[in-house]
Amino acid sequence: MQKSRPLNQGEWHIKITLIHNPAAGDGSRPSGDDLVELLCAAGHKVNYQSSKEKKWKKALKKPGDIVAVAGGDGTVGKVARRLIGSPTPIAILPLGTANNIANTLDLTGKSLKELIRSWKTARCINFDAGVAKGPWGTESFVEGFGVGLFAETMTRLDGSKIIDLAGADDPPTVLRTVLKILRKQLKEHPATEMTIRLDGKEMSGDYVLLEAMNVRYVGPNLDLVPRADINDGLLDVVVVGSGERGKLKPYFSKSKATRANLKVRRARHLQIECECSSVHIDDAPWPEKKERTVVQSTAIDVKVHPGALVFLAPQEAKRRARRRT
Repeated sequence: MQKSRPLNQGEWHIKITLIHNPAAGDGSRPSGDDLVELLCAAGHKVNYQSSKEKKWKKALKKPGDIVAVAGGDGTVGKVARRLIGSPTPIAILPLGTANNIANTLDLTGKSLKELIRSWKTARCINFDAGVAKGPWGTESFVEGFGVGLFAETMTRLDGSKIIDLAGADDPPTVLRTVLKILRKQLKEHPATEMTIRLDGKEMSGDYVLLEAMNVRYVGPNLDLVPRADINDGLLDVVVVGSGERGKLKPYFSKSKATRANLKVRRARHLQIECECSSVHIDDAPWPEKKERTVVQSTAIDVKVHPGALVFLAPQEAKRRARRRT
């Protein structure tokens, strides 16, 4: 069950550190000046920082009352990872392509002005973080960790190449292009032998995909865990065996009517060992290409840091989250 509290018991006008990715989304997105103007019009004091400049990290040392993140999942994730353990709430202004974290918190489908206005009655909701320890060190995550089909596709295609393939810097077109690539990869990607333990229980086998998720969506809005709980202290683990790849097909299409429910196993501790060449943390390959060293076998330990983050969510999002649990 999600724990929440009011944002502010006193004077509403607040100090905001705004971290903005000016490259997020498409050309129709608001500029940094536009965002600052919206926040100031709501009566707030704003410290603007571009995520493309190094000094945004320093700004989080004294973040004020709220850290507002204007960007996509990549920007939200890198800000959130620096705020693990901090009581300062994160407010998302979704400007990205997939916006998986914002979708999980029911923040999409509203104008930026509506979202900023909703902060007045929003609740601070605790949000788990994951921690993966492997041959390349330790890395925290907000969305999820995975190996297999999706991780392999992410490694092969970085964001710029996907946009080139789509032929447009347009989020819906990019998402459709990624789904098309995944449909092709599903036919070609071989199953991999994985040694898996969930809370000590053996689950080894040949798998096409493994995703340990903290939110309901991954990648191009793949709704793998519709009943995800962001603050239950558990990972939502989805595995797809070599004979089950047909179950993934509907997830890689626009139609939702024929989707089979993938089995979701919940656990506090995931241990995995395999000869997987690709691993992803949130929306990026892990480790980065320049940091990757060749290892014969990839042994990774994944755990949960319960309630490590605080996000702002509107009252109606809180009620919907309760109905899902």
